[in-house]
Amino acid sequence: MASGREILHKMKEKVQEKVGLGSTAESGKGKSTASKNIKHGYHLVEGKSLHPMEDYVVAEFKHVGDSELGLFAIFDGHLSQVIPDYLKSHLFDNILNEPDFWIEPENAIRKGYRITDQDILEKAVDLGQGGSTAVTAILINGQKLVIANVGDSRAVICKNGEAKQLSVDHEPTTEKESIENRGGFVSNFPGDVARVDGQLAVARAFGDKSLKEHLSSEPDVTVEIIDDDTELLILASDGLWKVMTNQEAVDAIRNVKDAWSAAKLLTDEAVMRNSTDDISCIVVTF
Repeated sequence: MASGREILHKMKEKVQEKVGLGSTAESGKGKSTASKNIKHGYHLVEGKSLHPMEDYVVAEFKHVGDSELGLFAIFDGHLSQVIPDYLKSHLFDNILNEPDFWIEPENAIRKGYRITDQDILEKAVDLGQGGSTAVTAILINGQKLVIANVGDSRAVICKNGEAKQLSVDHEPTTEKESIENRGGFVSNFPGDVARVDGQLAVARAFGDKSLKEHLSSEPDVTVEIIDDDTELLILASDGLWKVMTNQEAVDAIRNVKDAWSAAKLLTDEAVMRNSTDDISCIVVTF
């Protein structure tokens, strides 16, 4: 019979608290039941800025019929906790509700992103101003990984020790032409990062109704096959990537067996390197 401590530990692993409500850090871990080698862990640390935590995380394995899905996401809000929280509750449901998900998951993800952003814009009166970036990873039966993102939260996979970025950083400077074609502009003031209309430091995001004419919420989507060379996957908000390269992140945790310990190590290292932003990190080990 399990001891009280073991039961508490199991409950702790299953609980997904709302981030940003009174705590400065949040952690969790879990594992696949379909493949005993696949495990995940996540850790979040509130930044040193004067606003509440705006990073939200999804990390879970879910059985749908005879299949198992690993659902992983980081939503990094700006001027909003409500919108990343809304994404945490609705984005994956909208994707999985698409009839063609099992045949063409990439299309279903694009449609799910589009529908979710439309819903957020229609509910702007209730959800308020601001918006959120997103990076999502769907692992299908432990074999096929589909990554999508808007904004600058990032997905990096490690195969044979080599870091490979699977997401695209949507920065105003790289999307200047499309922003200007929509009637917007990119500011580049000395001592500041490039911003859409002098305000937002990413070129794609959910929400941001006041800027939406000049912003895209169309995700970049990529598919990666999990093979014997695949070691681990990192999803993290820009609080990590501002102070660490993809390869540095991979090198730091390659030899850490426990996924949660790896995620915590990366957030701790980012704090050591003086990252002042909210930092959220998910590590999936294969």
